[in-house]
Amino acid sequence: MITANKAQHCETMAEVRSHIDALDERITALLVERTGYMTQAARIKQDASKVHDQERIEFIAARVRRMAAEQGGQPEVVEAAYRALMDASIAFERREFARLRQGETV
Repeated sequence: MITANKAQHCETMAEVRSHIDALDERITALLVERTGYMTQAARIKQDASKVHDQERIEFIAARVRRMAAEQGGQPEVVEAAYRALMDASIAFERREFARLRQGETV
């Protein structure tokens, strides 16, 4: 398990912003990688109705809440961020699903 809440003590807003900017670089790289898996999911799934999987959404939401709590974080914040991420990911996957099947006849 990853131990979180490694936030360093800061004396100025410039320090806070510097740390946030560094984290944003790492988070962005991870989100780009995660989005790559959405493209693969769109390729693998054979039915557009499978793009939105409410059971999987709730599983992920509960999982990240639990992980946040275990790591001393704010479960509500993490869940809200993940729900927004999942909504955007589903919209992207729908577009990818359609793009990958352009010109196919049913």
